[in-house]
Amino acid sequence: MEKTKLINLLVQELGKLYSSLLGINLASCRSHEIFKWFLASILFGARISELIAIRTYKEFEKRNILSPEKIVETGWDHLVTVLDEGGYIRYDFKTATKLLEVARNLLKQYRGDLNILHLKAENAHDLEKKLMNLGKGIGQVTVAIFLRELRGIWEKADPLPTTLTIDSARRLGFTKENSGKQVLRDLKSAWNKSNLKGKDFPHFETALLRLEKNWCRKKKCRQCSFSSWCQKQ
Repeated sequence: MEKTKLINLLVQELGKLYSSLLGINLASCRSHEIFKWFLASILFGARISELIAIRTYKEFEKRNILSPEKIVETGWDHLVTVLDEGGYIRYDFKTATKLLEVARNLLKQYRGDLNILHLKAENAHDLEKKLMNLGKGIGQVTVAIFLRELRGIWEKADPLPTTLTIDSARRLGFTKENSGKQVLRDLKSAWNKSNLKGKDFPHFETALLRLEKNWCRKKKCRQCSFSSWCQKQ
């Protein structure tokens, strides 16, 4: 019962999906919505603040640069301008190059449709490999961010938890493991036992990640609503 209560509190306070925060409707499974989330995941994947990543995505949204075709049409110089407007200055040149490469490869190999990429993937591992092969700089962090919120929407989306999620899960006693595979099994087991309605497993994952990133790593223990459950104080 205590773990169910904890999961419920986590999800209610910290479980809002980043895609929902950006107004992206992944549940529709429409290619346009999925690409928007991939663009956002690329922005979130750099070592940059969450606020800057969100602000930069909003700049792309404001200019309707939300498809691979639009990214290619926009060109490198204007992409750099958009990134700079969002505050993405530290990674502007590199990210503009990355976005162009990804957009061109997606158009060439999958007609610009990430749903086609998913259909062509043999399994979860192959899906991650195909996503990373879209462009230099699309690494495991970006792919994990992207696929985490597609879990339950795309059949083959089943990424391992990130280091942040693992540390948070251990901190709150959901697992004692370090292996991503075992931690994922433990978290899924805890989620299934909670039997919460109206939310899905990605909300739980997101809450754990957000807790570790925005509270634990910043040592905000005194202000944290979950300090009484913490096993690492």
